[in-house]
Amino acid sequence: MAAARWDDRFFATTRGRILALLRRNSRTVEELAAAVGISDNAVRTHLAALERDGIVRQHGVRQSGPTGGKPATAYEVAPDAERLFTKAYIPVLSQLVAVLEERMTTRQLQSVLREVGRRLAAARGSSPGGVRERAEAAAAVLTELGGIVDVEEEDGRLVLRGFSCPLADAVRALPATCHAVESIVTELVEVPVAERCARGDRPRCRFELETAKRPRRR
Repeated sequence: MAAARWDDRFFATTRGRILALLRRNSRTVEELAAAVGISDNAVRTHLAALERDGIVRQHGVRQSGPTGGKPATAYEVAPDAERLFTKAYIPVLSQLVAVLEERMTTRQLQSVLREVGRRLAAARGSSPGGVRERAEAAAAVLTELGGIVDVEEEDGRLVLRGFSCPLADAVRALPATCHAVESIVTELVEVPVAERCARGDRPRCRFELETAKRPRRR
């Protein structure tokens, strides 16, 4: 599903207005054209783009227009797309973690966040292949969650290097949130991971994979 910025500027555009109408209820091409004030063909062009991006889908056939007429295809917002429009997740998550921090010890909070990460990773399932392939899969998961993450090799070890953080707002408020992401990576790559994230105004993920055994200290 394509990523986009769902803000007031977008919803002021013709495509945004069509999408806003479909979020209220399903409509046909004719009904959308009448509501937005453009031609049927123009509506079809916008719908085709929204369908391609997985935002809109066809939803049965019914009579179109106030006086009936021949059956026409109705369109609606795809169920999985609704989550793209909400802005509640990050502020709610940030406040939830802040409340937990007030009521728990540091160790308890880290344990909870790591368990959250493990459960998110378990829902994804394991990836076949070696460590490199699993690292690529983990980077893809973090990118899908909203970050931009590449797999690089430094000093003989694999590193997941992020150019942005999928939980940036929450991490700014509470850096311990990184433990949840660390657990996601650990479970997906199936080797120990060291979290070395950069924090600040623009958090960036960095996870170093322990792919080789090191001699024990005596």
